[in-house]
Amino acid sequence: MNEKFESLATKRARERGYFENDSTWYCEFKTSPIKGLEKEEGFCRRDPSSVIKVGNLYYTWYTKSCNKSYGFHTGDENKKVFPWDQSDIFYASSSDGYTWEEQGVAIKRGEKGYFDERSVFTPEILHHNDMFYLVYQVVDSPYVNRVREKIGMAYSYNVDGPWIKVDHPILEPSDDGIWDGDEDNRFLVKEKGSFDSQKTHDPVLFFFKNKYYLYYKGERMGEQMYMGGRETKWGVAISDNPLGPYIKSPYNPISNSGHETLLWQYNNGMAALLCTDGMERNTMQYAKDGINFEIKGAIKQAPEAAGPYRGEVKVPLDGLRWGLTHVVSEEWNYIIRFDIDESLKNTYLNKKVYE
Repeated sequence: MNEKFESLATKRARERGYFENDSTWYCEFKTSPIKGLEKEEGFCRRDPSSVIKVGNLYYTWYTKSCNKSYGFHTGDENKKVFPWDQSDIFYASSSDGYTWEEQGVAIKRGEKGYFDERSVFTPEILHHNDMFYLVYQVVDSPYVNRVREKIGMAYSYNVDGPWIKVDHPILEPSDDGIWDGDEDNRFLVKEKGSFDSQKTHDPVLFFFKNKYYLYYKGERMGEQMYMGGRETKWGVAISDNPLGPYIKSPYNPISNSGHETLLWQYNNGMAALLCTDGMERNTMQYAKDGINFEIKGAIKQAPEAAGPYRGEVKVPLDGLRWGLTHVVSEEWNYIIRFDIDESLKNTYLNKKVYE
């Protein structure tokens, strides 16, 4: 290689270690149907949490609602806006990861006037020190374009509950944007504010470096299309106590891409798969400190809203070995399983397409 005539692409690849990457951070996925959480007329099941194993059973939590959704400005603020509107959080268990039994509601919407009265949805689970913690999105009424979405929490001494709600949001949007006028239009702003000035979404909680790290997706007021996707980025808030208070990192946002938060602990650091949105979508990344992520590899397509099994992680891909995802292409959302597709490993080389 003649560095005197080195192209910018080659220089960038050399500096970022592209030539050194191997299949350690690359995989493809396959999906398969499961029993118990499949498509059911009149119900939406979506946004499965990570899967944990307690005793001999696997557990997952998910968003569940009924009836059709109609979008904004129907003239009736009681009509369901999105599939995750007017939802409660349910849970299910399984002995094999393929056949699931719905156990019932875990977290109900709050009473009228509470911060979570409209909907509770998109849950994630942390099992730590014999305690169980659920973090999830909340919305109060009315559900409008300019609603500010927050993050709530509940905890339990038993995997089956009962769950005790924290009586306030544990994380809220940054209060630094300014709307333009009173029209319910989220794109009309005088100042956009921080990356999370309107919504804090998709929480996931870890016990990491002797603290509690709450990762989340931020949406800001006046959000626009951004590098071929939505203008969504990730942040993290940290606490000494699982119930908070959570302090947002001064390094936020910690990503310039990504939709649903998908992270797992690996090699005393945090690994992540960023998908759907932004210039670094569909990349595997790693941060030894849980904040400063570097690209390690790229994939073709990630399972949507994936909830991976939280098992032992010896190599990076163990954090994504299998789990649950959802299907949203039909009126009634439902949950399926994903697995790493080992049959695709070295497919092209096996076919000798380079001969």
